[in-house]
Amino acid sequence: INAEYMGGNILFLSGVTLAIGTKKSLQFFFQWQKWKATLCFFLGIFVVLCGWAVLGIFIQGFGFINLFGDFFPTAVHFGRSVPLLGSILRLPILSKFCDSISRAGRLPV
Repeated sequence: INAEYMGGNILFLSGVTLAIGTKKSLQFFFQWQKWKATLCFFLGIFVVLCGWAVLGIFIQGFGFINLFGDFFPTAVHFGRSVPLLGSILRLPILSKFCDSISRAGRLPV
């Protein structure tokens, strides 16, 4: 599990860097107000490298949610506009959950 997970981490970080550029990636990951999230994210990668995959995944997951949590409302809003996915996200079971994530339809931008 360690090798596959580390490969995913490398591809994720490479993809973010290729998508928005090196300078903006560094600015995003090293924002002062998100230092705890960045620390958890990279500490999780390090813990996985040390061989404790499950613990590292939880630490990295906490960092990921805190780093990228601001994008979840935008992702839900976009998902609702996709034909098949939008129908699924509007089901009563998922609708309340999606509304709580998207903060009742308010987007951060």
